[in-house]
Amino acid sequence: MPILNSDGETATPPLADADLESPADAHLAAKLFRGFADPMRLAILNQLDDGELRVTDLVQRLDGSQGNISGHLQCLKGCGLVADRPEGRQVFYRIARPEVVAVLRAGSELLACSGVQISLCPNYRNRR
Repeated sequence: MPILNSDGETATPPLADADLESPADAHLAAKLFRGFADPMRLAILNQLDDGELRVTDLVQRLDGSQGNISGHLQCLKGCGLVADRPEGRQVFYRIARPEVVAVLRAGSELLACSGVQISLCPNYRNRR
């Protein structure tokens, strides 16, 4: 029986390797990086790198609204980047897999090398 995603579509199985040779594999990888592409989701992941936090903790640390941060957490959880742990009436969120932290660190290293070029790139202008 196939696994269905939240839209009721057949879920794409995980990649057996990281070659990204097929267009389908590249499309799946692009979907993964969309999870990291939003500034608030990236900030949430960076905060969770230090350990479990509640929505209220993230609201205070990121000066965001409860609804906005909850929505981003649901997105990250739906993508498998974040996991939660209910404890009584509270829910604690954490990074789901160590590979997520590795991507965050690799991004930081790449920015250290190419950040100036990225900031000047006309294709990545800030959108309002």
